[in-house]
This record gives sequence, structure tokens and C-alpha cells, in this order.
Amino acid sequence: MDLERVHTAVLDWYAVQGRDLPWRRTRDPYAILVAEVMLQQTQVERVMPKWHAWLARFPTVGDLAAASRADAIREWQGLGYNLRAVRLHAIARQCVEEFDGRLPNSVAGLLRLKGVGPYTAGAVACFAYEQHVGMVDTNIRRVLSRVFEVDDVDDVESIAGSVVPSGEPYAWNQALMDIGATLCRPREPLCLLCPLRELCAGPRATARRPRSQGIFRESNRYQRGRILDALRSTPDGFPVAQFRADLLRDLVRDGLVEVDSKGRARLPV
Repeated sequence: MDLERVHTAVLDWYAVQGRDLPWRRTRDPYAILVAEVMLQQTQVERVMPKWHAWLARFPTVGDLAAASRADAIREWQGLGYNLRAVRLHAIARQCVEEFDGRLPNSVAGLLRLKGVGPYTAGAVACFAYEQHVGMVDTNIRRVLSRVFEVDDVDDVESIAGSVVPSGEPYAWNQALMDIGATLCRPREPLCLLCPLRELCAGPRATARRPRSQGIFRESNRYQRGRILDALRSTPDGFPVAQFRADLLRDLVRDGLVEVDSKGRARLPV
């Protein structure tokens, strides 16, 4: 593999075709962390307005840490996977308590934050602090596995860290994510439009169709979301008898709901 050609093809493409996303216009580590957490399981189009609204409501780590967990859960409405709001709130409080209200500026330091894994730590270190860091999310893994013809997770992780071009970690990682999201798709990839089409072996028979998740409105995740939506609009909460006991138990366990002394379920203070 001619790595120099790969670098040139990817970076030249990104300079022209890279997506104009609002979190790419800042180097504020907190704003970038918020974006990365929101993007973990939510599409870009849904995240953009919520990212702006969140930062308007909690513009700094300190502002989020000073807010209640209930405030964070309310502001998260519409993004789904509400546990992410609880984790982000906990990270803010940990930063205030242990890091003088700032996010650590190294991968090792970021990994000390509860709920921050290797990808998120690498993303903040690279996109906020412009450190020479490789990272692997779903899109990057797909691009690297196809270009370098590897399927093993550990091999992809190793490649990601070794192929970052000198002086260009930010553009490189953003470009790989864009290529994976827009061209190098799991099914029906747009290979003819890909800047790596002459260097890549193309998709192999390793991609699998996602398993059916059944009817979403019948899922526990949907029902959990409806409980939280009801509690967001009612500060005093509701009697616990109004909710399925198993769902309420799980929400309490996850820190999304608490039960007061009167037996009423509400968002946590």
C-alpha cells in the first residue's frame, strides 16, 4: 500500500468535500465533547440543533456541573438514549471536582473521565487539542478495513494509530469519518465517487445486514423514553404505580429517575 498516495487522496478530497459541521468551527474541548457524545447514536441532522441549544443552555463545563441532573435530562429531549445526558453531566462534575473545571488535554487524562472511552478520548484530544492521535469509530473502521484489507478489530485499531499523517491529524480523522458516512457505506457504497477507489480493494462479503429490532414502539427503549418525556414536563412527578415496575426500576438504576419519600417518580435533583 502506497501510504503517501492514500494520505494525498484523502486530504485533497477533504479540502474540497469535507462537511461543514458547526463543531468543526471550534476548538473548545467541552463543545467538541458534547458533539461527540450526541453523535454516538444519533444522526448528524438531528444533533445540530440540539448541540446549539445545549451550548446555549450550558455554555461551559462549569455551567453544566452547576445544573441539576434533571436539567440535563430535560435539555436532552429529542435525542434518545437519555443515559448519555446523565454521563455528560457526571463528566462535567468530575471535571470541576478533579480537573479545575477543564477537560484533560491528553488521551490518558480524558480516559480518567467516567464514561469516556478510547474513541471519545481520541476525538477530543485530536479535534480540540490537535494531537497526533488515531481513532476508530464505525465509519473509520469501515474505511480502514476496506482500504487495508483487514477485518480484525485489533488490526484496525493498530492501523488507525500508525497511518495518521504528520501534521494533519485533524483533517485526516475528519476526512475518514466523512468518507465512511457519505461514500464508504455499509451497503451500496459509492465507490466510483470515493477518492480511494484506485487504492482500495472495495467492500468484501464481510458486511452483514443489521438484525431486525422488531417494532420500535413496542420496545423497552421506546417506553422508557415516553416515561422520561412525561417526567420532563411534570417537576412533581407521578405515582410510581402509573409506570411499569421493571422499566421504572431500570431508569432508577441508570440515574435517570428517582423515587421520593411520597412514592412519586420524578427526574433526579
